Amino acid sequence: MNCATTGLEAYVPSEERPWDASSVQHLFRRMGFGASPEEINQALTESPQATVSRLLQEAATREQRPAPEWAEWNYDQFQANEVDVFETYVNWSYGFLQEAQDYGVREKLVLFWHNHFVTKYESHGCASYYYQYFKVLTDHAFGDFKTFVKEITVTPAMLFFLNGFENTKEHPNENYARELFELFTLGEDNGYTQEDIEEASRALTGWNGWTSYCGNVQWAPWGFDSTDKTVFGQTGNYNYGSLIDVLFEERGELIAAFICEKLYAYFVNKAVDQAVVNQMAQTFLDNDFQILPVLEELFGSAHFFDAANVGVLMKSPIELMVSFLHQGGFGTFNDHLVWGFWGTANMGQYLGEPPDVAGWTGDRAWIDSNRLTLRWDFIDGFSWGVFDADDQTYRNFARNLTDNSNSPEIIARAVVDYFIPRGLIGEEEYATATDVLKWDVPENYYETGQWNLDWGSAAWQITVLLRHIGRMPEFQLN
Repeated sequence: MNCATTGLEAYVPSEERPWDASSVQHLFRRMGFGASPEEINQALTESPQATVSRLLQEAATREQRPAPEWAEWNYDQFQANEVDVFETYVNWSYGFLQEAQDYGVREKLVLFWHNHFVTKYESHGCASYYYQYFKVLTDHAFGDFKTFVKEITVTPAMLFFLNGFENTKEHPNENYARELFELFTLGEDNGYTQEDIEEASRALTGWNGWTSYCGNVQWAPWGFDSTDKTVFGQTGNYNYGSLIDVLFEERGELIAAFICEKLYAYFVNKAVDQAVVNQMAQTFLDNDFQILPVLEELFGSAHFFDAANVGVLMKSPIELMVSFLHQGGFGTFNDHLVWGFWGTANMGQYLGEPPDVAGWTGDRAWIDSNRLTLRWDFIDGFSWGVFDADDQTYRNFARNLTDNSNSPEIIARAVVDYFIPRGLIGEEEYATATDVLKWDVPENYYETGQWNLDWGSAAWQITVLLRHIGRMPEFQLN
């Protein structure tokens, strides 16, 4: 049950819900992967709406990584150039995760679309297809959703994953047509019939021009069913583009509601506030299915900042990893590759490989007895790796966070609150965190004020505290 009492009216800071470091961190955690101290300070010089607009515009207009030389290669070209296809896929994924750490907002949304328009790398095994698919996700993440649907429909990764390249007039394949309605636009059993699926599959024929492994899939007139089809009560010689036009014309309200509910559950709360979703859907319709206005209204709303919606989502493995590095300024993702791509895969989020066409379930499904301990191991490994690389990193982090305090109570509370969305339940928990930070240093050094962040063991003490925080249930929340 969602206990929020606010709607999509603009968030106006108040004594009860101030625009402070905690609110900024909430915004950055949800839009991206958390805020650094510098990002918090910048946001506090702006209004909430100005920060939201700036982050979205920067994300929507930021230049993408240059296309790799292998972007359009088929398998023979990979072989001729002695480039390993699988290694290339993994390395491109590393680059995506590094961008997530460096920037975050666009990458967080692209992950949403990756889990919406699902494909699996193993269905085609082509790094070039993987690149092309992610480029479509990135190109259209903030833009026109109808165009997005058209483009994703004919990406090779999707044509192979949902059998579109096998769909011909002689042998119609319903796989993509079914998921187009059920998972990508309308929702299960919502506004379509089995007959609509069958007729739509005929409209989707023709993308059969495939001649080489990992090569382009092109339009092939010989495979297209050029006879009339009847979908949603409308009849015409539809192809994939005109079919999607009819889908949006006849079922636009259902599409808007379905997509906005998924966006709400991903960015706000799994306990959906239907009244707020209805308002989002109307904004989506009013803006002719442009995604950016919906996001700008949502992230700048009182509802988004409502206390009932803070710290109620479970971090995905990628959120766990990237936010820890980004918020702390604990080095680049590439400094920690051994714990990165494969670490998130082991924790249940294998980039490019959602479990099935429905994607990752997310939230509480990220946690079970095995994956929880893997999360602990991950934080242990990262915490130790940062300390081992340079023990000044943690000292500088704590200095910036606490104005170079020498009080273990102040330092422990500041570090805990920086990484925990709603803080800890009570003073006893903060006292425990302080005791962890104090480690084996005799108490008299704290009582006399001799201990400080230049102390020989201080960096290791912060490492121990971070490992303690990483085991808190609250640390798993976003």
